[in-house]
Formats: sequence, C-alpha cells, structure tokens
Amino acid sequence: MAESPQRGAASTHRRDAQGTRLRLLDAASELFAERGYERATVRDIAARAGANQALLFRYFGSKKALFGEVMARGGQEQLRTTPAERLFEVALRGMLADGGEGADRSLEVCLRSIGGSDEIADALRGLGEEYAAVLATLSESDTGSLRGDLALSWLLGIGLMRVVVGKEPLASADPDTVCRLVVGALGGMLESLPQGGKADGESGGIPE
Repeated sequence: MAESPQRGAASTHRRDAQGTRLRLLDAASELFAERGYERATVRDIAARAGANQALLFRYFGSKKALFGEVMARGGQEQLRTTPAERLFEVALRGMLADGGEGADRSLEVCLRSIGGSDEIADALRGLGEEYAAVLATLSESDTGSLRGDLALSWLLGIGLMRVVVGKEPLASADPDTVCRLVVGALGGMLESLPQGGKADGESGGIPE
C-alpha cells in the first residue's frame, strides 16, 4: 500500500528533525572541546550545525541540558561499552586524536570546561569519579581506589599538557608512541592493565 502524502511528510519531518538534532550534538561536542563550556555560545553551536538557536532550545531546552547530553553520549557511552582493561588506552587515544573523525572528545570537553558553573563542575566531577572507579578495579591492592585516582590524574594531566597547554614535544608526539610509553609504565600500578598501545614494529617494553 502506498504511503499517504500526510504520513510521508511526517516521516520526512522526523528524519529532518533527527538529523538537525544530531548535527547540533556534533557541533556542541566540537565547540565544547575547542573552547570549553563557558566560551562555546549557543549562537556559535547553532551556526556550526547549520541550524537556528530556536531549534537548539526546542530539542534540548537549555545550553546546560545540551552539555549534559554531549557528556552522556560520549563519556557515559565510553564507560558503558569499553572493557575496564581497555578504558585507559581508549580514553587516552581519544584525547590524542586531536579531534579526528570518530574520536571521543569527552575528556577534552572536561579539561576545557573545568572552572565553569557549579552544575557543570559537579557533572564533570561525577564523570571523573566513574572513570576512576572503573580503573580502580584493575588493581587488587588495598590502595586500589587511590591507584584509580592516580591513573585518572595522569590521563587528564597528559590531556591538559597536550590539548590545552600545547607543550612540546608532547603536543605533536605520535599517539602510538605516547600510548606505548604510558600504558607500559602504568602497568606497574594497575596490574590487570594489558600491555597494549604498541606502535607497529615495536616491542611492548619501555625503552632504556
């Protein structure tokens, strides 16, 4: 049976609305990662998405709600779908990807948004606690929770120096080399962390 004109128009409208919503999420993720929460304006997010501000407020209600959905789509999805033993490297590679296609930028958003409103700070703190809690499961030591916090601190510190500060040679270092060095060294603190992160043709050991 052929689709009625009214039903076809409604279906097209839903697809268009979904496409606009996804473009707004993508644009917000990019701008929050580039500028942080406070400096990423609603006007600029809408402009990058090729939409108007009214649609942004229609779909998300507020800038804070949009920020929350960006973090949920990225950080929460990463926590939900990544095995604990791969989480550190996956998150590290996401920050080292420099905004490349398909890269998760949740922790980059965190780094650039620190110091925002209390609500934003609470959301970022909660996400950080979830990452640290997962990393803590990779150690059977009595100091597992502390080790999880230390691992998260190292992860965010690397991101801060590379993404925000732009400190060389880290800022332009090869992601495979960074992962190999960091994941290899971290294995002494998180015993269940696999010795991954190797660049092609390199061994898993740490250079002398």
